[in-house]
Amino acid sequence: MPGKNACIVVDLRTGQHLVKIPDIVAVLAAAGWKVDVSLKEYGGETLKLAQKAARDGYDLILSYGGDGTLNAIFNGVMNAGGKSPVADIPGGTYNVWAGAIGIPDDPVKAALAIVNSQIHKIDLGHMEVQSLTPLNGKEDDQQAANSTKNGKKPKQLANTRQYFLLHVGMGIEAAMMAHISKPLKYHVGPLAFDLAALKTLPEQRPFPVEVQVTGHSDAGAISWQGEAWEVIISKVPLFGGSINIEPEARVDDGLLYVSVITTNGPLKTIEQAASIVLQHKLQEETTKRFKGTHFSIRIPATIDVHVDGSIVKLEDFLRKAERDTLHHTTDASQFMVTYHFDARPEALPMAIPRTYDGSLFTGSNHQQSAQQPDDKRYALLHHPATRNEQAQQPSSLDASGTEYVIAVIGAVPHPEKHHTSIIAGNHKDPNTEATEVFAVRVNNNTFVFNSDGTHLPPAAVLDLQEGEEIIVKGEKSKRNVIQARSVRWLRQSRDFTR
Repeated sequence: MPGKNACIVVDLRTGQHLVKIPDIVAVLAAAGWKVDVSLKEYGGETLKLAQKAARDGYDLILSYGGDGTLNAIFNGVMNAGGKSPVADIPGGTYNVWAGAIGIPDDPVKAALAIVNSQIHKIDLGHMEVQSLTPLNGKEDDQQAANSTKNGKKPKQLANTRQYFLLHVGMGIEAAMMAHISKPLKYHVGPLAFDLAALKTLPEQRPFPVEVQVTGHSDAGAISWQGEAWEVIISKVPLFGGSINIEPEARVDDGLLYVSVITTNGPLKTIEQAASIVLQHKLQEETTKRFKGTHFSIRIPATIDVHVDGSIVKLEDFLRKAERDTLHHTTDASQFMVTYHFDARPEALPMAIPRTYDGSLFTGSNHQQSAQQPDDKRYALLHHPATRNEQAQQPSSLDASGTEYVIAVIGAVPHPEKHHTSIIAGNHKDPNTEATEVFAVRVNNNTFVFNSDGTHLPPAAVLDLQEGEEIIVKGEKSKRNVIQARSVRWLRQSRDFTR
C-alpha cells in the first residue's frame, strides 16, 4: 500500500499493548506512513475514535485489539461513510479474522504483513430491529411496513454495532459471553469462555424462533418456526476460530447464512451443547440452514445477542416508544423482537496480505494477485540483474553512518516502491541492554553483503530468516527507521531473545 496517513486505534486492556506501539509505528514509518495513535480509555470509545479518524480523512485505520475491537473500528468507519480502509493487528483474546487471512499474532510481523498488503472490498452483514411486539401478537407484513414507515427509526447511536463481519449469535453462545469475566479473559484467554459455559449452560432453556426470508417473491412466508438453543447469522464460514460453520460462505459472495440449532429431545440437546462448547462443531441432524440476502428473525426480547463476539443492548436498536414499553414492563419475556438482517456487498475496504491464499474469496483474482509478490521476489533473488538495474547499483561503499547489530524478525518487499524492502528486527543497546525494534529500509542505493563479504543484490535481504543477525550501517530516525547504506550478514543468532 502507498504510504500516507494512518491512525492506529488501540484497545489498552491492561496497558500491555502500549509497549508494542513504537514497534508497529517503526515498521509503518519505514514504509512511508505518517502514523497517529488513538487510545481507547473506556467502553464504547473505540467506535467513536474510528468514526472520528474516518471523518478526519485517514488513508488507513488500524485496529489493534481483538475481534470486538475490529468490529467497533469498522462500525465507526461505516458510520462515517465507509471509505477509509481498515487493517487488523491482532492483540485480543480472539483474533479470528486476523488468523483467517494470515496476519501473524506478533505485532511486528503483523505490521510487516500490512505493509505488504493490498486493499479489497469485502461484504458486511447489517442488523437492525424491525419491531417489538407482544408474545401472542401477530405481526404481518403491513404492520411491519407501517412500523417502519410511520415510526421513527432507532437513533444511530455512536456505540451501536449494526455491522458484522464474522457472525451474530442469539442464545447460548451470547449468554456465555455475557457472563465472561474480563479480567479472567485477559489472564487465561479463550479458557474463560469454557469456564463461563460451565456456569451458564445449566441455566439455559430453548426459546421460540421464527426465520423468514425477505426480499423475494415468497416474502412474508415463515421459512422455519420452532424452538432453538442458538441462532447464528454468518457472513463468513468462521465461527469461534475453529468451526467451519458454512463451508460455502465467502467474504465477497453477497450472501448471509443462518444456522438454527434446534431442540430434539433431552439427549440430543445435551450432545449438541457439548459439541458447541467442547468439540466446537455443529451437529447436522439438529441444525437448520438457510442462505440469502435478507432475513427477519423473531425471538424473545430476553435472549442475549452478540455481534462479532461483543454483547449488544437491545435498547440501542429500539425506537423511544419501544424502549419505554420495555422499561415499564414487569416481564420482558412476554415481548418478541424481530431483527432484520441484510448482506451489504463490497461495503468495506480492508487490507489483505498479498501472501494470503484467498480461500475466503469467491473469485481467482485475489488468489492470482496474492501470488505476485512471491513471483516477483523469486525473480529478484534468482535472476541476473538487467543492465538498467546494474547501473542503479552503488559503485563505491559509503562508510558513513552508525553501525547497528540487528536480529531479524522478518522482511517484506515494499509493494509500491520497486527495488525497496523493509526489514524489522531487534537491536540491543550495548550500554543499557535495552532492546528496541528497528525498521530498516533497503533499496538499490544499499550495499548488501553476505557473511564472507560477497556482494549481493539488495533484494537478497528478502531471504533473511527470523533470528539471523545482520550489521546495518545508516542513520536512524526518531521513529527507529534506518535508511540503510549497507547491510551485512553476521551469523545465525542462537541466544538472542526478544
